[in-house]
Amino acid sequence: MYSKKKSSVALATNERIHNKVNMSITTIVFDFGNVLGFFSHRKAAEQLAAYSPLSAEEILERYLLDPKLEDDFESGRMSLAAFRALVRQRCRLTCSDAQLDWAIADMFTPNDDVCALVPALKPRYRLVLLSNTNELHAAHFRCQFAGTLAYFDALVLSYEVGLRKPCADIYVHCHKVAGAKPQQCLFIDDLPGNVAAARACGWQ
Repeated sequence: MYSKKKSSVALATNERIHNKVNMSITTIVFDFGNVLGFFSHRKAAEQLAAYSPLSAEEILERYLLDPKLEDDFESGRMSLAAFRALVRQRCRLTCSDAQLDWAIADMFTPNDDVCALVPALKPRYRLVLLSNTNELHAAHFRCQFAGTLAYFDALVLSYEVGLRKPCADIYVHCHKVAGAKPQQCLFIDDLPGNVAAARACGWQ
């Protein structure tokens, strides 16, 4: 089981994986945010501020740092139309839907070290993405990271399955999708709580 902070990469080379994991590992499950790609809420707030009388700091407080809104949208309980309407009202936006979507979604930069590692792992392991994400972000990073994601056998996205990490059910769903037993899954995530939940489900 690996956990990492935003500024560091837990797995830098294919050889390190073979040195550290049990030979029973058949599947490597990656988080997206701060693993395959870094994200910046501030960048999104600054882009929204171009269409609002509010400052980027005010937008961060009113929208981007709202845990309930994040949970509802990433769990698929809130529709895209309802999300847009709420963000428009809170942030007093004057932009089109396309401009709003771009401002919120264009917030990712590749983690080059990890993205370069993915092709080297593919011949020996099933690769699965397990991400707490929403419809806007997923549509954007699926295009931006298409080359890297092409190596993955499955993408398990919270808003599509109606579950978010660290809920135990999403890990069960993920290893079933991968066709693996829990103990055959190696998990890479940047949040200790998500790592602990995966370990409780039998993952490494």
